[in-house]
Amino acid sequence: MSAQSVSSPTRTAFSRRHLLKTAAFSALAMGGSMTKPWSLSSQTLAAEATEKGQPLSTRGIVVSVQDLASVDWAKLADQAGLSTIGTHMYPHEVVDFVQTDRGQAFLESCRRRKIEVEHELHSMSDLLPRALFKKDPTLFRMDEKGQRVAKFNCCVHSKNAIELICENAVKYAQLLPPTTGRYFYWIDDGAPMCRCPKCRELSDSDQALLLENEILRALRKIDPRAKLAHLAYLNTLAPPTKVKPEPGVFLEFAPIWRLYDTPLSRREAHSGNPKHPKHGETLDWLDANLECFGADDAQVLEYWLDESRFAGWNRKNLKAIPWHQEVFLDDVKTYTQRGIRHITSFGVWIDAEYFRRFGNPPLQKYNDGLRAQV
Repeated sequence: MSAQSVSSPTRTAFSRRHLLKTAAFSALAMGGSMTKPWSLSSQTLAAEATEKGQPLSTRGIVVSVQDLASVDWAKLADQAGLSTIGTHMYPHEVVDFVQTDRGQAFLESCRRRKIEVEHELHSMSDLLPRALFKKDPTLFRMDEKGQRVAKFNCCVHSKNAIELICENAVKYAQLLPPTTGRYFYWIDDGAPMCRCPKCRELSDSDQALLLENEILRALRKIDPRAKLAHLAYLNTLAPPTKVKPEPGVFLEFAPIWRLYDTPLSRREAHSGNPKHPKHGETLDWLDANLECFGADDAQVLEYWLDESRFAGWNRKNLKAIPWHQEVFLDDVKTYTQRGIRHITSFGVWIDAEYFRRFGNPPLQKYNDGLRAQV
């Protein structure tokens, strides 16, 4: 196969653990603070959803392939009552896993137990292999110094880059078809987008959405029901303003820097890190994104169960997941009152070692709390 095919991807090593040390997050960096209150249209939608008593469409968990290989996650999700498992982290890793006997057994167990399977993926280094930089640097982003660099993402104004990314997105979609028709091909984790003369006029969120629109068009040639996530997270937390989402691009909102012993509804709560937003700012970004993408298909990607986050992405710091039931229930209410019906949480590093050291994670409390918000 050619260098850009999915069988031999070259990726840049980048993890959420590394993100703690490198990501610079501030409201100013994303275009200033949000002062516009939650709009009437969002309020109306949320009120209608609450009045109708609509159940959540997704009660999910996102786990790594290492977690899937270590414990029987289909059984755990079924016992807790969860609806959906999202695999994580890179496309080629998930392909490798599902092609093993253990991976096939996982998929069959989910099918038998009626557990939906999605794939939430850091994708760019697989969709546009870094090895192509030597052949054509214009495929890749330009940094602030005006230099083309292979590290992270792409140039969204490169027609060839878009074609390669879409081609590989389709190939991975055929290898990793979600049972829901919902696809997740994220840009690189908290990394900057292109600063070339054409791209610099667009925010990182606009560049991500431009790319997502193209990927969705390609996916719908093989899967007419396809929908694609726009991940609002770190440098894409602000909504796009110059690019409009294609029908079928839905919001996925991931508030990584919030506190978990304090409800998100407490607007003045803050981690103490000046680069992190207050809870109120995070909610303002959420509302602004809902105005752009709508709430019908919007998904919250939370960290209530993310052992890797609570350990600071360092396995030397493993601890029992700190569970605050009242905070969690308040958070779910905050989301469902906005009309959001898809809620999931990272659960990375809930593996055999976690069970051995700390016993059962609070999966049942998590699912029961989501079910209660009907």
